[in-house]
Amino acid sequence: MKGNQGMQRKQLLGVTAVLTAVALLGVATALYSSPLLGGGKTMKLKLKLPQHDATVTVDGKEVKGDGEERTITVTTAKDKDYVNIVAYWEPNNYTYIWRPRKVSYKEGEIVVDFLKASDKEKDDIKVRFVPTPPDFVDAMCKIAKVGKDDVVYDLGCGDGRMVITAVKKFGAKRGVGVDIDEDLVKKSKEKAKEAGVADKVEFRTGDVLKVEDLSDATVVLLYMGDDINARLKPILQKTLKPGSRVVSHRFLMGDDWPPDHSEELESHDDTDERFIGYRQSIHLWEIK
Repeated sequence: MKGNQGMQRKQLLGVTAVLTAVALLGVATALYSSPLLGGGKTMKLKLKLPQHDATVTVDGKEVKGDGEERTITVTTAKDKDYVNIVAYWEPNNYTYIWRPRKVSYKEGEIVVDFLKASDKEKDDIKVRFVPTPPDFVDAMCKIAKVGKDDVVYDLGCGDGRMVITAVKKFGAKRGVGVDIDEDLVKKSKEKAKEAGVADKVEFRTGDVLKVEDLSDATVVLLYMGDDINARLKPILQKTLKPGSRVVSHRFLMGDDWPPDHSEELESHDDTDERFIGYRQSIHLWEIK
């Protein structure tokens, strides 16, 4: 009997030791997570996303999921009371959007809305280069009435064809193209040399959404997308002089700024089989 009692006593002591260790571990974890000791804070977030297949990253790490509404639990870094979340999606096969949100800690479920762009937390938008048919470029220059006194900008200039055409064929005084792709900017410069207008055009590597001053432009040509047009709209309205013209291939500027004139065209250019029979509209706005 004494042997059995001793064995039970040892087992009881062992169980007690395990429970004590578990309790101590819980206390240590709670202390480590305490804001007073610099621990991370846990938040429950409800994300509202523009597409079911949007990718979500929290502090640079992807969080797997699907659906336009998702509930996730995140923990801040131990020395912070917020997380940085980025939603990425592709609204079409040529536009790529990254939308950031800084979410600060608070108790309860936090709703994080990615459905609308924010003026404070700017989107990062990239557009894959899709060329405009040469006869569309001509039509855009004609509708803008490009002439010898004009400074023509092409934001998202691609291979430079719009700026080069405006200067070489329509006699514009000067042309400026901006594109984020260094290779395309290099290609634009080479094409300008081939066309004999290198001394009248300038091509810059840069993000068109960071172009804040277009005051020297009299004509702006665009083939970018609805999302970028929406971001460019206040810059165009604020910095272009009265009488300046904006012409966009296909895309509009939102319901609150309808075009002054639109034309539907069909391409008959045979330099690229993709262009033959291509139908689309071009739109004109004049700064009042």
